Amino acid sequence: MNILNKIIIDKKREVILKESIIPIRQLEQSVLFEKATFSLSEKLKNSTTGIIAEHKRRSPSLGEINYNLSVDEVAKGYEKAGACGISVLTDGKYFGGSLDDLLLARATVSLPLLRKEFIISEYQILEAKAFGADAILLIAAVLTRDEIKTFSELAQSLQLEVLLEVHDEEELNQSIMPSLNLIGVNNRNLKTFEVNLDVSKNLASKIPSYFVKISESGIQSITSIKELQKYGYQGFLIGETFMKPNEPGENLKQFINQLTL
Repeated sequence: MNILNKIIIDKKREVILKESIIPIRQLEQSVLFEKATFSLSEKLKNSTTGIIAEHKRRSPSLGEINYNLSVDEVAKGYEKAGACGISVLTDGKYFGGSLDDLLLARATVSLPLLRKEFIISEYQILEAKAFGADAILLIAAVLTRDEIKTFSELAQSLQLEVLLEVHDEEELNQSIMPSLNLIGVNNRNLKTFEVNLDVSKNLASKIPSYFVKISESGIQSITSIKELQKYGYQGFLIGETFMKPNEPGENLKQFINQLTL
């Protein structure tokens, strides 16, 4: 069994337990549930850099990345440095995140927030809205087309944008639909964790132009971004590069300064 399958099995158990404790009506009563959301897709369309900076404490492939900083410090630094949006990992067991991280980020910044999570239930989408997200991630590799349709339409009804993550042409063709806003190509194979930027390059022409294209994982250099921009990518989701040192905001600032030279 690969790591992705393990994560999904654990996530299904986790969601069942959470649903038994916190009913949907309680989520809907959150002060943030009726809050207007920020558009990640519009922010990216109007940016010359397209950086979605990520808060991530650890990962199955790298182990511990950075536990030294609070999410509000990181989010504030990212906003000041000029990020277009912030991706917040909310999975606890494998990535060291939580919904409280999302809530604290929302209390700290006015940037679009992406809930980075393995979504397998409508309940998690309601959670995302209740805890201040502006967009959710749906992973084509773990969802059926019907699930993607149901989840993305629910998200849209809540004014949440939807980023669909794909890894190959088959996933893209099976999953593409009008209720999506952004298409993310993950350069990391979630089964082997190998990274190859050619995945983004090869899929670029297959993604319809009306979707905002995002490249994810393995982006560590200015050269990579400039190369991917030639393929029509407007967004770049980057976490490890900024999170490894103890000043994520300053690292992002320097990165953006070099990118805009």
